[in-house]
Amino acid sequence: MSRPRCFLALLLLTGFAALCPAQQKMYEIHRAAGPITIDGKLDEASWRSAASVGDFGFPWLESGEKEQTVAKLLWDDENLYVSWHAHDRHISASVTQRHGPVSKDDCVEIFLSPNPAKATNYYTFEINAIGTMLNRARTDWWSGPPTWEPEGVRYRTTFHGMPRKDESPRDTHWIVEAAIPLKNFARDAAHTPPREGDEWRLNLQRLGGITNAQASTWSPLPAGVRTFHTPEAFGLVRFVKRPAAVR
Repeated sequence: MSRPRCFLALLLLTGFAALCPAQQKMYEIHRAAGPITIDGKLDEASWRSAASVGDFGFPWLESGEKEQTVAKLLWDDENLYVSWHAHDRHISASVTQRHGPVSKDDCVEIFLSPNPAKATNYYTFEINAIGTMLNRARTDWWSGPPTWEPEGVRYRTTFHGMPRKDESPRDTHWIVEAAIPLKNFARDAAHTPPREGDEWRLNLQRLGGITNAQASTWSPLPAGVRTFHTPEAFGLVRFVKRPAAVR
């Protein structure tokens, strides 16, 4: 998409003026072809067939190796499914408290805005390598505490439930797999479940680490921005009813 068209589309979608990154991302979320077991293995045919969202960028990297993350999305009538396969030679996580500061650990994130016309209404799901989750709802209807309790989220990590994961010379990667019930977004989404062609805004990120600290994001941030909480930079996703073609 050209920069002028991207800028115009963003104005129409969000209802407020904002700079559109030159490479704002787009992705089609295909319907899962069968049941998804949330076990952190990603061995179902639907996951194997789904395309990656593409490479993450490293907006604030000053030194160290750029370790990529392979993220994918699927959906069915009940859930949005998201997976992250994080290439990582130095895995560390110790936060076990619900809604704790998981960004200090190796962690992954998804920020979801179910109404493209109101991108500033968004929800966060942040999960560290040992399975601790932090959630926030930044919306015009939520009047509760800074954190938020979504209903029915199921997720699993490679090191799920370990009291502490220290770096190991055998570290190569870790996985997070999650099923997020679509009913959590009924206040904002046009339809739950989505219909063919429905569009949402979202971004996927990765943070943390000690030896080789990570800060990477799927949809790029505008120059000078120092936070992932930038809904005007979220990418655009479109729901597709047909399962992804077998690869």
